[in-house]
Amino acid sequence: MDAIYSVPDTTAYKKKHFWKKKKFRIFLIIVIILIAIRIALPYVLLHYANIRLANINGYYGHVDDLDLSLYRGAYKLKNIYIDKFDSATKVHTKFFDSRLIDLSLEWKALFHGKIVGKLAFDHPSLRFTKDKTDLGRVRQDTSDFRKLLKSFMPLRVNRCLITHGNIHYIDEYSKPPVDVFMNETYVLAQNLTNAVDSAILPSNINATANVYGGFMKFNMNLNPLANEPKFVMKASLENADLTRFNDFLRAYMNFDVDRGAFGMYMELAADNGRFIGYVKPFIKNLKVLGAKDRHDSILHWMWEALVGVAAQVLKNHPHNQIATKIPLEGTTKGYKSDTWYAIADLIRNAFIQALVPSIDNEIDLNSVYYPPKDEKRSFFGRIFGKDKK
Repeated sequence: MDAIYSVPDTTAYKKKHFWKKKKFRIFLIIVIILIAIRIALPYVLLHYANIRLANINGYYGHVDDLDLSLYRGAYKLKNIYIDKFDSATKVHTKFFDSRLIDLSLEWKALFHGKIVGKLAFDHPSLRFTKDKTDLGRVRQDTSDFRKLLKSFMPLRVNRCLITHGNIHYIDEYSKPPVDVFMNETYVLAQNLTNAVDSAILPSNINATANVYGGFMKFNMNLNPLANEPKFVMKASLENADLTRFNDFLRAYMNFDVDRGAFGMYMELAADNGRFIGYVKPFIKNLKVLGAKDRHDSILHWMWEALVGVAAQVLKNHPHNQIATKIPLEGTTKGYKSDTWYAIADLIRNAFIQALVPSIDNEIDLNSVYYPPKDEKRSFFGRIFGKDKK
């Protein structure tokens, strides 16, 4: 009896194998496309960024390179600069540059249900230049510049870090030209969108900087989401070399100094459109006339001699300091400072009791509505009153 052999049906196997190969090919194509997009995306974004920087009204900028970090939800701008640009004269004026800007998603806030971003600047420089530009144009340029920043960071910024920063105030039209600056500036601003804390003043800004050999400290607690400014701020500057401000003094006060150290202490609070505070400037070891003044004109020498005599008269000799306290008070529509208060404290420091070179810790949010008792003293009460800081 002949054996009967059945031929195996390979159609189903071939079909299944075909679909496996097809799925693999589709998967491979998708992977290749994603890799190509990942490789091309930084160049596309860099091209877009430079187009935006080149077409912002009143400014011109460029960025050298852009790195993308998808796993962090971040990208980095390397060697970016933005100049003020006068389209009529074609003149570029340096405004901002930074070695690196890191823009990323803040994961900590994401765990609290907030989608916000954070910024980090490394070695940035910002230059405030006094010029003859129309104020209306300045406001328009500032508005356009804010739009530019928002186009780079579409998320609301909740955290900002600045390291090794430089801030300049430049007046090229003064005689002599003025360039006053602070360097090695460090700024950390946190919870700017109130993503984590629910306190009255949930956000905080801390900053430090070197100012001509002196050290500046700044602290502000604020509510950035309030309809009107709402904050408490404290700041101090200690032991800045006054001789390095000589260009500023020559340009705006027509004298310079041979020796001296400058310090300043400040408190300010604001709420519901009102603010109150004070500034305490200190000058120590001041000497106005020196060997450098031998070649000055007789009128200029006499003016500096008069300034020097006034400084000697108003100096507290045991502490070798000239100091006063200038109150600040007003609203968002305007402010005033009490000149008589400042004069009274200048006299008191010189002849009665030296002011203390420190923050007085007398200003908080309640001070906006209930000013410190010292504010209510008469002119002579301020000079001869007790417990003066």
